[in-house]
Parts: sequence; C-alpha cells; structure tokens
Amino acid sequence: MSHKIAVVGGDGIGPEVTAAALKVLEAIAPKHGIAYETIEYPFGTDHWLETGGTDGGETLPDSAFAEIQQMDAVLLGAIGDPRAPVGLVEHGVIMRMRVGLDLFVNLRPVKLYDARLCPLKDKTPDDVDMVIVRENTEDAYTAQPEFTDKGTPDEVAVQPMRYTRKGTERVIRYAYELARKRNKTNKLLMIDKANAVRAQDLWTRTMAEVGEEFPDIEQDHAYIDAACMWMVKNPEWFDVAVTTNLFGDIITDVGAMIQGGLGVAASGNIHPGQVSLFEPIHGSAPKYAGKNVANPVATVMAVGMMLDHLGHDAAAREIEATVAKLIQENVIKSLSAGVQSTSEIGDLLASAVAG
Repeated sequence: MSHKIAVVGGDGIGPEVTAAALKVLEAIAPKHGIAYETIEYPFGTDHWLETGGTDGGETLPDSAFAEIQQMDAVLLGAIGDPRAPVGLVEHGVIMRMRVGLDLFVNLRPVKLYDARLCPLKDKTPDDVDMVIVRENTEDAYTAQPEFTDKGTPDEVAVQPMRYTRKGTERVIRYAYELARKRNKTNKLLMIDKANAVRAQDLWTRTMAEVGEEFPDIEQDHAYIDAACMWMVKNPEWFDVAVTTNLFGDIITDVGAMIQGGLGVAASGNIHPGQVSLFEPIHGSAPKYAGKNVANPVATVMAVGMMLDHLGHDAAAREIEATVAKLIQENVIKSLSAGVQSTSEIGDLLASAVAG
C-alpha cells in the first residue's frame, strides 16, 4: 500500500523546513518498506496574493480540499505572513483543515532529549515526558465573533466558549485510551477552569462518566492556572493530560519551552483512522525566510508522528531516537536559528536514519 501525502509548505520558513523533513522521510522509507507519494500544494500567503489578495484571493479552494480529503496525511510547514490580515490565511488553510477534516485531537508530545535544553534547574529527560491531548474543533476558536457598537466607547466583543457532549466525550475517551497505551503512570489529568467557567462542568462530568469504562486509569484534575504552575515546578508529575482547545493552546507552549523550545516541538491534528495533519508548532518566522537558517527538527519530528499515525511505529521511533542521539552527541549543536543551516541539519538526520 502506498500512502498519499499532501505537502503544504506554506509561508516563511515553512517550505525550507518541510523540504529538509522530506529528506528524512525519503531516507528512512526504504528501510521500513514504506511506499508513499507526495502531492505538493502552494497554499499560503504568496498564493493568496497571487490569486487576488483582498480582492478575492484563494486560501484553500474547494477543489483542493476535496483532493486532500482523499489523502492519507498532510504535512504542513507553517502559515502566517504580515502581508495578509491577521488570521485570514491561517483560518483559511489550517482551521479549514482542522474543522473540515474533523481533526478533533491536537496531540502534543512534550519530551526532553537533553538536560542542556531545559530551562528548568536540575530537570533531566526522566522528568519531562508527557503528552497533552488538546480538543481541536470546539471552544472559542470555532465560534463566530460578534461586535456591538464597534469603534465606540460602548463596544462589546463576544466570542463564546462552546462545548458539546459529543466533542468533549470523544477527546476525553481518546486521552483515556492513550494513557492506557502509554502504560507509564496509568493516570489521566484533566485540565480546565470549571470553578470559574461553569460551562466546563460538562468536561468534569464527562471525565468522570467515561472514566468508569477505564477503571485501570486513575483520574486527576487541575485548574489551568495551577497546571501551568506545576508544569514548571514539577514536570515529572505529568503523563497524559486532556484539556480544552484554548487552554491546550496555552499549556502546550509552556510544555514546548521546557522540552527545549519551539525548535523541537511537533504536533498532530488527528482523527483516528482518517486523513490527519502534522506540523511543527513554531510559526513561519518571515524574517528568516529564504535564508536557510531555520532549524527543521520540529518538522522532522512531525514526520515521525505522521508515520506513527500511518502505522509505521518502528520508523517513527527510529526518527525520534535519531534526533535525540544527534542532539545528545552535539551533532545538532543548537535548536536556535542560524547555528547550523536548515539543509545541513536535514542532511545530517537523513544520513543518520539511512545508515
């Protein structure tokens, strides 16, 4: 079986880090008998401008979206460019795929590969190894904003946090199953703010009710402010956590920093058994675009997550182990831009997995 993979390089450094990550995929595929083809799409701010920009430019047209629905996976570089209105291209490309493909899980591993990368005192790789399961299709992110008396002193802006039982239950169930699969602490932490945002009582009740089906998994709970505090103070307490879309966006960036920064952090936008989207969590960094200085490690890790989703867990583990080894041996000298070139790091990782 050959996998069909849509590749959207996107904006800024996106095309460069994606090209480097695809070198690694090309190198590891023969070792594991992985057959695939990539189909590249031009969507991003350049395409939006070239097709009309504010006069009707394309973000992700229906015809291309229909093709992507038939793929096995999507690899995305980055989206975002100051030449377009804030959020326009991001919503047109990323949010259309997240919501349109019903990618209800945003999976964010937080794993430290070398103590030198962690800004926390005396923390080692043994202390930082967790997964955050972020709900990905509801909450304020997918609600329509409303403005009353816009531009006046009496202006009111509203964008509600909206949750459904179906959306809440399926992501919580996914998190329970992941906690069981990891078999590390057999504990699932729910992160919310139900004491202040009473609509999140739906999460509290659903967590308890679904938990009855998982008697082997201990239920734990923290409010989002406390969870951020404890992640910094005692990251070793965390294993699998599940949370809302908005809070998940916040706490996973905290997690990214304690694992070494955005340069190593990858994410999966997943619907189990269906086409899913994989990407680094860093932005497009327009100031580095075209300079061959951006670190592609996070995109390489996204390729590993994609392979795991496609059923090639051994290849995924090998990519992760190779990244860790090259960081620990100082072959990859830094996760910061400009220390080594994008292409050099891509070539180093490709050579290592090929050997």
